[in-house]
Parts: sequence; C-alpha cells; structure tokens
Amino acid sequence: MTTPTASVAPAKPPGPEGLRPEGPLPTVTQAAVPFIEIETLRAREFLPAAREALTSLIAEQGQTKVIRPVFNWAGRNSLFPLHWGLACCAIEFAAAFGGRWDAERFGVVPRSSPRQCDLMIVNGTVTWKVAHKLITLYEQMPEPKWVIAMGNCATGGGPFRTAYSVVPGVDKLVPVDVYIAGCPPRPEAMLDGILKLEQLIRERKE
Repeated sequence: MTTPTASVAPAKPPGPEGLRPEGPLPTVTQAAVPFIEIETLRAREFLPAAREALTSLIAEQGQTKVIRPVFNWAGRNSLFPLHWGLACCAIEFAAAFGGRWDAERFGVVPRSSPRQCDLMIVNGTVTWKVAHKLITLYEQMPEPKWVIAMGNCATGGGPFRTAYSVVPGVDKLVPVDVYIAGCPPRPEAMLDGILKLEQLIRERKE
C-alpha cells in the first residue's frame, strides 16, 4: 500500500506585480518613429528653444551679477553734481573743491549741464520764484539721480522759514536723499554727506 505524498507547485518567479507573464517576452523589432525624423524634430524645435532659453538665462545672469554691479560701483564712485549755487552755502560748496579739501579725489566732479549730472546739491535758500527753475533742472537730469539738501535753508527754510517767499524745505519740490545740517555747513560736512549718499546707493543697489 502506497502512502500519498503532497505535491508542491513550483514557485513562480516574482514579477512587477508578483507574477511574470507566461510565454516569451515581447520585443521591439522596429522603432515607432524613424531615428532620422527624431533628429530632424530635435534640430528644428528643441535646439533653437534650448539655445534661446540659455541665451536669455546668460543675459539675465550677466545683467544681474556682472553688468549692473559694475555700473553701480562706477556710478556711486563718480558722482557728477550740478555746478550751481543759491546762497551762502554755495561758498562752502565751492571751497570743497579747492586744494584744501579736494572733493574730486572722491570722484565728485561738478558739471555745468544738468543733462550730464546725476546729483543735485541744493546749497542755499530756495524761494517760490526760483522753485520752477529748480524743478526744471531736476527733470532735465538723467536717471538715476539723487538730491542732497545742504544747509538749514534747503532742509527746512532756515531762519527764513516763516517768510512768505521762501520754500520751507526743498523736499516740497523734489525728493531728497540726504540732508546736511548747518548754517552754513562746512566743506567737510558736505563731503560726509556725499559719502553717506554713496553708502545709500550701495545699500539700494541702484
């Protein structure tokens, strides 16, 4: 008498889902799209788009990290103030460019045309009669441009603040970036104000 034995089915090799399909694996014998057509499509559409994207990326990075910082560095270290004066502060403004203080060693060179200037130093009392001339000169200056109010008269009217003919602060006419106190301020105070403006331009990255 024979004893029946239990038979175990052979384990199926694991597949992606635990089972491998029976029979031979399918093979690709012919490409769905010919290789020459793929290369033609790549050369016609992909390469120009990639080249344009790379060119714009390089231009943007160069503008942000190379060109603009160089222009900012050159601009803030070569400020061209407008060569004009209004009152007694203009004497101190002129003295700052003499041999004793030598403002040009900081790259500050006064220009007589507003179209060649990027800095307006309001150095004196501004009356309402001359206000429109000041605004005209400011508008003729190219961007970027900055304004320094030099002395108490330009800052807030000074001792003539209550006079009917005096503007109580040049910031009522144009935007002011740096205020210099004094009546009148000394030339070294004006140079300190210019250095403060250079620091402000560096922080703003203008």
